[in-house]
Amino acid sequence: MAATSLPHSPVGNRDFLFSERDFRRVCQLIRERAGIALVDSKRDMVYGRLSRRLRALGLTEFTTYLDLLEGDGDGAEWQAFTNALTTNLTAFFREPHHFEHLHAQLVQSGASPRAPLALWSCAASTGEEPYSIAITACEAFGTMTPPVRILATDIDTQVLATAQRGVYPVERVASLDPQRRRRFFQRGTGPNEGHCRVHPALQAMIDFRPLNLLAPRYDIGGPYSAVFCRNVMIYFDKPTQRGILSRLVTHMDAGSLLYTGHSENYLHAADLIRPCGRTLYRRNFGAEAA
Repeated sequence: MAATSLPHSPVGNRDFLFSERDFRRVCQLIRERAGIALVDSKRDMVYGRLSRRLRALGLTEFTTYLDLLEGDGDGAEWQAFTNALTTNLTAFFREPHHFEHLHAQLVQSGASPRAPLALWSCAASTGEEPYSIAITACEAFGTMTPPVRILATDIDTQVLATAQRGVYPVERVASLDPQRRRRFFQRGTGPNEGHCRVHPALQAMIDFRPLNLLAPRYDIGGPYSAVFCRNVMIYFDKPTQRGILSRLVTHMDAGSLLYTGHSENYLHAADLIRPCGRTLYRRNFGAEAA
């Protein structure tokens, strides 16, 4: 059945008309722009997040907003649209077994200042993951200046700005070991009470850059000894996942490890990557990348 212009049944009082056609247009645009596949259950989430953009722009209808967006080329509103619909759920040392394995990988690497390692956090969000990688590197090498460089990328420029600032509510680090908190975070006082800042040495290790994983190529160099691409592929369909993996592996060599989310499965890409541990993969050099 063709989509109609009738509004979706509201939850509470809504300020803007949000039709089925509007929702389908949003789904198509964010899929084309960021690869995100929205399901019907996300309809209210989409309304809530994008209605803020309508208010900010002084618009009264979603149709007008989407027309403006499609006429914006590659303008700033596309970034605001993408930022609004990107989900960012993260924590320090999320899935801790990955950081235990990374610690062992770094200890065994033989890296030195003359031969540093490159590590990549593909979906850095607000920074907890790349800073956890940096802390792990400091602990593995026993120094605040380990022979490691970390690239942290994300499509959402707002969360990247938060990551680069490196300032968090103290509740975000409350579950960390007290020794880690003392060594790697500086607690705020006065007007900064209730917040903490990551140690400047951690910030110095990380290069934060915007990157859309749907881009046809990634201008990021490499190879990367460890690639963290966790809990982001679940938002993409299988063909999109495969396309991303085919680009990721070009930045990995035989010794590289791909760290993935616990709910992600890549049986459909066995020619690109092969499992080598719990949610760990290596590049499969037995076949050409698609």
